Amino acid sequence: MYMSMLQPCLSGSSPSFPFKRTVLVCCAPSQQSHVALVNGPVLDARVPDRTEIRFGLPSKGRMASDTLDLLKDCQLSVKQVNPRQYVAQIPQLANLEVWFQRPKDIVRKLVSGDLDLGIVGFDTVSEYGQGNEDLILVHDALEYGDCHLSLAIPKYGIFENINSLKELAQMPQWTAEKPLRVATGFTYFWPYPSAQLGPKFMKENRLKYVTFSTADGALEAAPAMGIADAILDLVSSGTTLKENNLKEIEGGIVLESQAVLVASRKALIQRKGALNKTHEILERLEAHLRAVGQFTVTANMRGSSAEEVAERILSQPSLSGLQGPTVSPVFRKRDGKVASDYFAIVICVPKKALYKSVQQLRAVGGSGVLVSPLTYIFDEETPRWRELLRKLGL
Repeated sequence: MYMSMLQPCLSGSSPSFPFKRTVLVCCAPSQQSHVALVNGPVLDARVPDRTEIRFGLPSKGRMASDTLDLLKDCQLSVKQVNPRQYVAQIPQLANLEVWFQRPKDIVRKLVSGDLDLGIVGFDTVSEYGQGNEDLILVHDALEYGDCHLSLAIPKYGIFENINSLKELAQMPQWTAEKPLRVATGFTYFWPYPSAQLGPKFMKENRLKYVTFSTADGALEAAPAMGIADAILDLVSSGTTLKENNLKEIEGGIVLESQAVLVASRKALIQRKGALNKTHEILERLEAHLRAVGQFTVTANMRGSSAEEVAERILSQPSLSGLQGPTVSPVFRKRDGKVASDYFAIVICVPKKALYKSVQQLRAVGGSGVLVSPLTYIFDEETPRWRELLRKLGL
């Protein structure tokens, strides 16, 4: 038994609504069909001959503005002479061009070799990358653009008491003659066998009889119109689902997504300067993201020695810092002599523990407490850089 896919109906034979249908059924093995691909993955082992490094960024929407804000926070401001132009520069990165593109085109052009690096949502990489081995995730969690690809069903009718994927799969209604109809705006599912994310998810969760339909309009209306039983769509807050009497169910998330930095493996290995530029971008991103929500707390504390002061600091659970407190003598002149009976304490604490840390610092003798937000935390070596080199075999 296996999942097979029938090609979408031609417009002349399709039902009178704006959905193309693709049917998934369990059937006996048959001869594998061959599908001709247009604009499919480019498998050329060479990179296009050019000297500049191309960095693709989203051209419109919230993802575009959030990406520019993140780069600005990393001291990598994008300079665009004309907002209508699709090409820009990052002055700190010589010989690098920024190309503003639609997210799906960024992925496609990474695969074709027309771009070397890009920032898009992981869902876009999954949908349009089609599992291409040349695509490599450089940073998998840029901490914005969060959403998830999720199955949603109506709150009413036969689904009123269905709250999990397991319960959905156990419903007796789904048969070969009457499969579960799922409307989706995503095309993960065809024609690439290796990229059949939805069918694979359904099969793994024992949903044997499923029909996927692609929709041009608002997916949320499909169940109410009787066109589909469920929808598979990207969800951020879930507000739109609730407003249309739909609900997510336990175990129904197919894919978690957020913004990622992705690159062409061939470009990183073959294009001069691409790997070094990627290293710098990655280090800046990592340093900034690690510092988000972290604060430097500085205080003075009287003590007989640095060790004695450190002992008092470490007796408090919120004062350990990243690797431990920094304790250094504070020198002052007293009675004509230089003395150091005070010590300066510097620790790094997360925002959620800030006030508690200040209280604990005072409790062990800290005074003159100063607090300032951190901008960057640079590691000795970025862990994701080591992982990237490993993936590249370098």
